[in-house]
Parts: sequence; C-alpha cells; structure tokens
Amino acid sequence: MSMTRVQAWDLLTQYNKEPFHLRHAITVEHVMGWYARELGYGEEAEHWSIVGLLHDLDFEQWPEEHCVKCRELMRQAGVEEDIVRSVASHGWGICSEIKPEHEMEKVLFACDELTGLIGAAALMRPSRSTRDMELKSLKKKFKDKKFAAGCSREIITDGAKLLGWELDKLLEMTLKAMQEEEEAIEAAVAALG
Repeated sequence: MSMTRVQAWDLLTQYNKEPFHLRHAITVEHVMGWYARELGYGEEAEHWSIVGLLHDLDFEQWPEEHCVKCRELMRQAGVEEDIVRSVASHGWGICSEIKPEHEMEKVLFACDELTGLIGAAALMRPSRSTRDMELKSLKKKFKDKKFAAGCSREIITDGAKLLGWELDKLLEMTLKAMQEEEEAIEAAVAALG
C-alpha cells in the first residue's frame, strides 16, 4: 500500500516542529510534484511530492545523522522501501552512500539546496516573492558565494550534472516551479497557523 500525503505529513510533524523546516519540506514537496508533471511522470506526482515532503525527516532532531536516522524512522513507520531509498539518496556524497539513480532522486538531489537559495533570494525582493524574479537575478545570487552561504553551489552544480542538464536549465526550471507553486506553498504554510 502506498503512503498517503496525510500519513507523510503526520510522520514529518512527529519529528519536525520548526516553522522553517516545515516550510522547506512543503516547498520541496510542491517543487517535486511540479517536476513530476513537467518531466512526464504525472501519474507519479504524489509519490514525488511525498519524497520531497519527507526528505529532511531527521534533520531537525538528528542533523549529525541526516539521511541515516530517517531510514530507521521511516522503516519503523512502515514506509515503503522505495521512498526510504529515495529520501536517503538526496544526501549522497555528504551523509549517504546511496547514489540517486531514478530521475526523481536526481531532481531531489539537484533542487533541495536550490529551493533554499531561491527562497532566500525572494525574501530580499520588495515583493518577497518569486513571481517577479528573473533568471538573471537568480544567477547573480547564485554566483555571490556570500549570499545564502548555507546553500551549497557545489551540490546544485553536481545535481545539474547528475541530471545531464546545463546549470541554467536547472535554475530556470526550479525557479519556474517555485513561481507556479508559490500560491499553493503559501496556502499550505498559512494552514500551519
């Protein structure tokens, strides 16, 4: 039986309380669903979204065991092994030995850090939105290593290579995903209270 979004949310909120972490999980959930539809995996969109929602399941409480502790937590909760594998693969080379193989895993690896960078760039704008952000503005922020220094440019670049994409394609598509999903993300975040 496949995990539902409600089950995934219940599992996430069992271990995550910080609004920042919940917002990031919701953002990546929506971006992953957008990518699934955009790349021709529409029938798998909910699955992609659930992997995005759960990708940092263990990070808030066990940052030093990131991508390792989550496997234990998900298995205890009866989560399917393909979700466990996909979630753990996004930390490949940093905190996980599992290499992203499926296109969905590669997209998660590539866009996780990038959603943080785009979100930080949006907060610097007068509109505080991605909707009026242009690719050239994002590229400028990407090149400025001091801006959102916690967002690894190396991982983002490696993610584009893993997908076989030019970096610009990854930046442009992830920006478009966040623009098109911004309203839904904001509604989901607002519902948190």
